[in-house]
Amino acid sequence: MAKTDTKSETARSARSIRTTNATAASRPARRAKGAKTETPYHHGALREALLQAAERVLEREGLAGLTLRAVAREAGVSHAAPTHHFGDLTGLLSELAAVGFRQFNAAMASSSDAATTPLQAALARPKAYVAYAQAHPGMYGIMFRTERLDYSRPSLHEAAEASFAGLANAIGAMRQERISEDALTLNQGAAIARAWSMVHGFTTLLLDGRLEDILGRLPEGTTAERLLEAMLTVPMAGKPPGP
Repeated sequence: MAKTDTKSETARSARSIRTTNATAASRPARRAKGAKTETPYHHGALREALLQAAERVLEREGLAGLTLRAVAREAGVSHAAPTHHFGDLTGLLSELAAVGFRQFNAAMASSSDAATTPLQAALARPKAYVAYAQAHPGMYGIMFRTERLDYSRPSLHEAAEASFAGLANAIGAMRQERISEDALTLNQGAAIARAWSMVHGFTTLLLDGRLEDILGRLPEGTTAERLLEAMLTVPMAGKPPGP
């Protein structure tokens, strides 16, 4: 009788082990603690997600830290995903610069909405130019790194052209004349180049911290924006020399 009981108990144990193994096999495998999961995206959304990830990496780590692998990690997708959508780093940077120019153009276009005087309207665009660069220094930086970009890509070419057209239209409004998109007079070209050089140069010096000395010598509380206003409105010539 004892032998029969032992055999029955052994059979029950074997069945229990087989059942436990089958149940475990049907469960999804657990990921190792801390393992990074890849994020699924709907078709067509991955490209936008990669550009958003690239912008975050750029603003956080600068251009030196912006690589295809870093972007893939940031987006939580395979390392091959950025290559599939952009080809190489130049392609990614070019598409990211196009995003920057579109953001930049939108800021410029809406800058004068709250202006109530002609002077405020004239100063709104330069202020918006500097404000965008301060808010997005990494993005602003690559937008003008021509040697890192491929302007044959339609999205970048169109966005950059729209930016120049906005500048030309603003100068035309100040000069009270229409400026053609295809041809410029020398005076028109000089006016556009002067305005762009002044604001772009100011912005570059500001971002590089090269204006701190000047700002530190101005009356307390004088901001970079106020300095820009004065630069755009105060005549360069001082008092005429005495007799």
